[in-house]
Amino acid sequence: MLKQRVATALIMAGLFVAGVIFLPLKALAAVFALLVLAGGWEWSRLAGWESVVGRGLFVLVLGAVMLLLYVHCQLGEGPTRERVQPVLGLACLWWSFALLWVKSYPGSAVMWSNSLMRSLIGLLILAPAWMAAVYLLSFPRGGLLVAIMVVVVAAADIGAYFAGKSLGKHKMAPEVSPAKTWEGFWGGVLAVILVGLLLWYLRPAHSAHISLVSVLAVVLATSLASVVGDLSVSMVKRESGAKDSGSLLPGHGGVLDRLDSLCGAAPVFALGLLLAGW
Repeated sequence: MLKQRVATALIMAGLFVAGVIFLPLKALAAVFALLVLAGGWEWSRLAGWESVVGRGLFVLVLGAVMLLLYVHCQLGEGPTRERVQPVLGLACLWWSFALLWVKSYPGSAVMWSNSLMRSLIGLLILAPAWMAAVYLLSFPRGGLLVAIMVVVVAAADIGAYFAGKSLGKHKMAPEVSPAKTWEGFWGGVLAVILVGLLLWYLRPAHSAHISLVSVLAVVLATSLASVVGDLSVSMVKRESGAKDSGSLLPGHGGVLDRLDSLCGAAPVFALGLLLAGW
């Protein structure tokens, strides 16, 4: 299973790097949109829509919300901070509520267990994350920024996996994800700190004004948001009685199983860059 998981991850990483290098912004935004819509198709089942019509309608609504964000934030015309920052702020506020729901699950399910609320949760998870990723790509080195975000999330995931596997004893959220432990969480935090130190050391000369504290603050906030994203999707999967969101990616499950952490991380990472003045 681990070999299959690693092989799939390497293929996905290669395709991601190739896309960032060779595709223009609008084409890359479209590719990301297709991935998010695929995740939306998987989410529709978790939301309780069983028929093809119901699931297709959810995907259409998700696409419409993404289009509205694209137009509102002027993502294809050089987005401005004034238009993007409020959306990112609202997305981060949503993740704060999601954390409270995760902590109080299964009691919190009474507030969101119906199909309409789970559909709304799906829109709040997927659409702002896509908008944040496209916004990052709009910068001259946007591909590098997205790659850094992915590396931070991957470091948190890898650090948590190996620390949890070797040291894990204390369950972090047993009702949501029994395999996650506090030892794994702190292993992920340590891995992210090391990545932050490396990023600060390798920063270009024109970024010499960026402090180590601000780098660590952004990467740690991003990694914490990725954990909340993972746990939030796991919470809805558990409520829906599903182990994985799909089976498209060998060793990983569905598309949504790979997007969950990134969906939590993307708005926080983008807002962190803005607030840090980068």
